[in-house]
Amino acid sequence: MDASQLLKGVLDVAVLAVVGDADGYGYDVVRRLRAAGLEEVGDASVYGTLRRLYQAGALTSYVVPSDEGPHRKYYAINDRGRSVLEDSTKTWRTFADTVDGLLQRPAVAA
Repeated sequence: MDASQLLKGVLDVAVLAVVGDADGYGYDVVRRLRAAGLEEVGDASVYGTLRRLYQAGALTSYVVPSDEGPHRKYYAINDRGRSVLEDSTKTWRTFADTVDGLLQRPAVAA
């Protein structure tokens, strides 16, 4: 099974969960997703997801000056984002439970 295809389907909720734990800038979010076990997540996919969630009103942003390079744009979850995360979490759990149930059934002989 191609894990990258599964990742595409859950990247929004994964990003919301990470930003829900603590505000973060693009590469910080990438790093935290990878540290959590999503090693295959691509930088561009995360940056695009952050922009899309921001445009959808699920995230806010603010800029923090950096002494070591360009200013960093941080993203923070807001009430709408928390609501989306809560709904997506319920959907994910239902879906995962269903698939787990299917996978735990004994194989049927043909």
